[in-house]
Amino acid sequence: MIIVYEDNHLIIVYKQSGEIVQGDKTGDEPLSESVKAYIKEKYQKPGNVFLGVVHRLDRPVAGLVVFARTGKALSRLNEMFRKGEVHKTYWAITKDAPTVLMGTLHHWLVRNEKQNKSYAYDHEVPNSKEAFLNYRVIGHSTNYYLWEVQLLTGRHHQIRCQLAHVGCPIRGDLKYGAKRSNPDGSISLLSHSISFVHPVSKKNISIDSPLPDEPLWHDIAKSVEK
Repeated sequence: MIIVYEDNHLIIVYKQSGEIVQGDKTGDEPLSESVKAYIKEKYQKPGNVFLGVVHRLDRPVAGLVVFARTGKALSRLNEMFRKGEVHKTYWAITKDAPTVLMGTLHHWLVRNEKQNKSYAYDHEVPNSKEAFLNYRVIGHSTNYYLWEVQLLTGRHHQIRCQLAHVGCPIRGDLKYGAKRSNPDGSISLLSHSISFVHPVSKKNISIDSPLPDEPLWHDIAKSVEK
């Protein structure tokens, strides 16, 4: 577990692909419990440790996850996420490039609960929710392209679904049309950076994620213009 930021009210952790943020039916230990154990040991806290889950990442996705260490921080962060005051940027690797290298994707998404999958449409359909994201292609390697994505709405599997809909499924994402899986079962999607005003101290927080421990991520990141 990699801690990238910590104070009395917040803790920001790098989640590796394959980890779950909260407990689910698999029974695997979630990241939230690992963080609680870390806090309990580091600060020698008796009894139960408070930790508020503010947002989640899909299991095969890596990157930054914010947890609240106090009730005050949790309620304020929940409101900030609801109002769009927490700004997250994602990086995604795809085999194919979009026809336009920078722009906005606008679709209507329908979630299929049984399949745990969303479907994108170019027009409104029954039970659909409007979805927007901004993107630009910021780097490339010999065979792959690196996207920077900013979500403007928060829909189920939104980045995965929308990129696939324009013919650019994320590397390793078999569910959304990638031709092959990644060796470690991940998909090449990273919650790369997060910025917001601290809910208690009011100072500006801006954090970048470590890169996944895979050569492609490090090679393709070198192509990004600083």
